[in-house]
Amino acid sequence: MRLLTMGILALVGTATISAVLAQTVDGVDVQAVKKRAADLAADAQAFVEQVKDRGDQFRQEAVTIREAGTENMRRVASTDLPKGPAGAVDFDEIVQGAAKNVSGRSGEAPQFIAFASLSMPDAALKQMVRDTASAGGVVVFRGFPNNSAKEFVARISKVVEQGQFASIGIDPRLFRAFDVQAVPTYVTVSSDFDLCAGFSCTTKLPPFDRMVGNVTVDYALSTFAGGNGPGARVAGVALSNMKRARP
Repeated sequence: MRLLTMGILALVGTATISAVLAQTVDGVDVQAVKKRAADLAADAQAFVEQVKDRGDQFRQEAVTIREAGTENMRRVASTDLPKGPAGAVDFDEIVQGAAKNVSGRSGEAPQFIAFASLSMPDAALKQMVRDTASAGGVVVFRGFPNNSAKEFVARISKVVEQGQFASIGIDPRLFRAFDVQAVPTYVTVSSDFDLCAGFSCTTKLPPFDRMVGNVTVDYALSTFAGGNGPGARVAGVALSNMKRARP
C-alpha cells in the first residue's frame, strides 16, 4: 500500500513538473507573459475609451460655446443698431449668414469664399461684398472687432446694402482651415466639404485655388476659371452669376 501511495505521489509529482515545464521555455513563464499581455491590452483599451470620452466631451463643449455665441448675437436689440443707407440694418440676416457655416448640414460649407476685414478701405470692401454676393459666394470675417457685435454692424452697414447680408459670414474656422493670414484672399474649392465642429480640429479640405492680394472679385474668378485649376468650375459658375446680375 505504501509503495502504491508513493507511486501515485511520484506520478502526480512527475505530471506537475511536466506541466510546469510545459509552461516554461528557457526560463520564461509563458503563462505569466500571456497574463501580462492580456493586462496590457485591457489597459490600452481603457486608455482608448478614456481618450474617446474626453474627445466627445471637448467636442460637445465646443458646440455648446458656439451655440451660446450665436444666441448672444441674437440678443442684440435691433432698436440699438445703427442705421444704414436704406434704414435699419437687418441684423437677423447677418446672424443667419454667420450661423449658416457653423450649423449647416453635411457638405454645405461655401465653395467661393472672399476673406475680408473691416480694416480694408470702405470702397474696396463695398465692391467685394457687392461682387461676391452677385457671384453667389460668401464674404467671411474672422470675428467681431473688439468682440462687439454693435461695432461690427455699425461698420459693416457702411458697405453692405439690403439683400446682401445673407452673403456675410463670421467664421474663424474658415480662416484657420485655409490658413488665411492676409486679406483680401479669394478661394474657390473643387467640391463640397464639411467644416469640423470644434475650434481646434482640422478640416479636411478638397483641392482649391487661392489668390491673395488687392484685386477685384472679377479678376480673381477670371484667373481661377482660366487657369483650369481645381476651383475652375466653381469660378466659372460664379462669373456667370455675376454677368447675369449686371444691369
